Amino acid sequence: MNQTQQSDRARRIVVALAVVGAVVAALFGSGVFGGVSIADAAGGAFAADATVLAPAGLAFVIWSVIYLGLLGYALWQLLPGQAAKPLHRTVGYGVAASAVLNAAWIACVQAWRIAESFVLIVILLGVLLVTFVRVCRRSRRGTLAELVLVDGMIGLYLGWVTVASAANLAAWLADIGLGAWAGESSVPGVITLIVVGLIAVFTAWRGGRLAPAIATGWGLAWIAVGRWSGEPEAPVVATVAVSLAVVALAVAVSRLRARVTASPGRERLSSPSVG
Repeated sequence: MNQTQQSDRARRIVVALAVVGAVVAALFGSGVFGGVSIADAAGGAFAADATVLAPAGLAFVIWSVIYLGLLGYALWQLLPGQAAKPLHRTVGYGVAASAVLNAAWIACVQAWRIAESFVLIVILLGVLLVTFVRVCRRSRRGTLAELVLVDGMIGLYLGWVTVASAANLAAWLADIGLGAWAGESSVPGVITLIVVGLIAVFTAWRGGRLAPAIATGWGLAWIAVGRWSGEPEAPVVATVAVSLAVVALAVAVSRLRARVTASPGRERLSSPSVG
């Protein structure tokens, strides 16, 4: 076994172990293994009614899809035929790093370390942005597995973490006593959502992929539901959230259509992808 083969083997093992660790941490964070659910941890700082940027409860089902995608990727990249694929060399360690950061984030929340959890989720967002850009740089048409387990999974992961970062910021600032984040004030929430929207537009325009915009739109929509139907009520925040979701999805669809039009033969097989 030469050095390149050893490096590929090490990467595949690291990815698999990191993903398994993230899934175990998620099960602990959901209460399956005895931990406190994220909504109840840290004094309820991440509950659906804790801040103006807290998504309503059903928003978090997207994590099940993301974790299934991570597990699917971890198993797929272990197949012998995938060992030396350039794609895995490009994104493998990014996926592993995101899984480790995810598990560390859950541990921080369980330990009531909200400030540290915000730092970790921002780093996680940065890792996913870099990994997403690397995915977008590849020139050849993706296989179905690549479209689902790389483009789709990383795209959904990135889109959701973009929204989760904003919610985490609000949770931290409310926890340290900044009442504007826990009450009905709209200005801080609107400003933060605009930043989320800018990131969503960047990922939509840069990649021409639907998955990030779908996940961001999903999170923003559930923030809107929470602010229209629950406490704290913040109709301005809700309206801005829906507007930004529509903009992000519109840019992603427009960019995807442009890719298909520019290269119909190459993109025809890729266009059904949500990644």
